[in-house]
Order: sequence, then C-alpha cells, then structure tokens
Amino acid sequence: MPDSRLIFHVSDIHFGLEDRAALAWFEGEVARCRPDAIAITGDLTMRARHREFAAATRWITALDRPVTVEVGNHDMPYFNPVERFVAPYRRFRGMESLVERRLDLPGLTIVPLKTAARAQPRLNWSKGWITRRALKQCLDTIDALPPGQQVVVTAHHPLREVGTAGTALTHGGRKALAELAKRPVVAVLSGHVHDAFDIREDTPNGPIRMIGAGTLSKRVRSTPPSFNEIRWDGRGLAVRVRNLQDIDTRQMQIDDVPPDALPPRAPGEPVAPVAQVPAVDPPVH
Repeated sequence: MPDSRLIFHVSDIHFGLEDRAALAWFEGEVARCRPDAIAITGDLTMRARHREFAAATRWITALDRPVTVEVGNHDMPYFNPVERFVAPYRRFRGMESLVERRLDLPGLTIVPLKTAARAQPRLNWSKGWITRRALKQCLDTIDALPPGQQVVVTAHHPLREVGTAGTALTHGGRKALAELAKRPVVAVLSGHVHDAFDIREDTPNGPIRMIGAGTLSKRVRSTPPSFNEIRWDGRGLAVRVRNLQDIDTRQMQIDDVPPDALPPRAPGEPVAPVAQVPAVDPPVH
C-alpha cells in the first residue's frame, strides 16, 4: 500500500478580521503534523488592503510547507478599480510563486481552478465565474499528467449549481464539474461559505466529490473556526474537520451548499447542529 499523504485544507482566513487564536492553533498543528501540502482556497484578506496582504504573506511563508493559494473574491482590490482591472494580483507580491500553484505528491497532484473574476456581467461580483480559459488551463494540466496520477482540484467557490439562473453559485460550475468527472479527479476543494461540507454531486459523466473548508476568521457562520485534515492513502481521501472545540466532523459539516453561495446565517437555511449563527456579520469599517 502506498504511503499516506497528509493535506491541510484551509480557507477564508480573512486577514483584517482573522481569528488570532485559531491561526496560532493552526500554526502549531502544521509544526506538529508537518503536512505534505497545504491548500488555501482563497479569501486571504477581508478587503484586499496592502496591510492585510502583508500579514497574510508573513503568516503563509512562515508555515514552511509546500503551499498552493487560490484567489478569492475578497482578494481582488476593492478600492482601486484601475488596479482591479489592470493588475488584480499585484498585492500578492511576496508569495507570487504560491498563487494558483500546482503541487505534485506521489500519486496525487493538486491542480488549481480559478473561480474569482475581476468583473462579471451581473451585479454580485462575489460569486464565482469560471471562464473558458480558466477551465481549459485546469483540464489541460490534468490531461498532461502521467497515467494513473490522481487529482485534487482547488477552487475558491463551490462549483455546485442549484438550477436557478438568479442564484447560481458559480457561472460555469455545472460544466466544470461534468468535465472534471471525466478525469481522475478524486475531489474538488473549495471554501467561500465558511462552513465545512463533503458532498457527492451527480453529473452527466458520473459523480464527483466536493469538499469545503470552514474559516479561520472571526466571520464564522454556523460552526467555529476550523480546517480540513485530509489523508490520501493511494485509493481515496479521508476528511476530518479540525476545530478548537473538538466538535466531531459530522456536526461541523453542513448538508448542502446554500443556493445563493452565501454562508448560512438565517433560520431555515442548511446549517450544522452546532448552530452558532450570528445575526449579522461582524462590523467592517
């Protein structure tokens, strides 16, 4: 049996509203467990400010492990429209080599899929948008891998569509899932909704697994700050949701992705039994 590999999957750190206790705990777990890879699925910052990126860069580089970083909607410049359109990744300086980086492990490759767009033909730019170019780049990378190599895809937004045009999670998500299902993709990792999930989604080409991570920020929804501990044994992935309160994995996972891709926060929306749902987000100035 191949040696197992350990991946830490973390998302939505939101420097600017980060949870310092949760970050220190995560740092300690990285130092103790020495994961083979760390996948960060976007929203490193709260408002893409320079100081937030500087803090994120210091924290990520200090982890001293192989890291791949996805870009989240909160990581696009908010207050500088020229920079947003002309050089949206400029503020990632200091960790440029980690952004949308492919990571190769024995028998398993982590391949990025970009879902954050600098602009969209709809009012809500926080939602996901997979361009033809982004999908092609991801698929071409997978298709060029050696035979037998399995794949984990990383994205910021969940790809699951709910079939309603007005509240679709990620434009192009349904197509992307169908294409990924044709390939040796064992799971798609994402964030954005601030609660963990582990869902098998049916596509015309077969089922595909979607795994979401919670947040390490103060912007919690139905569960406390957490990250996913993922183990690969050469045949499949085992997911354990780690959190400071030692709540079991099943209670930490929501049963479905909210139809509008917003983290659950109101009664009646699919939330975990922990149910620590604030009435509103923490104030942002």
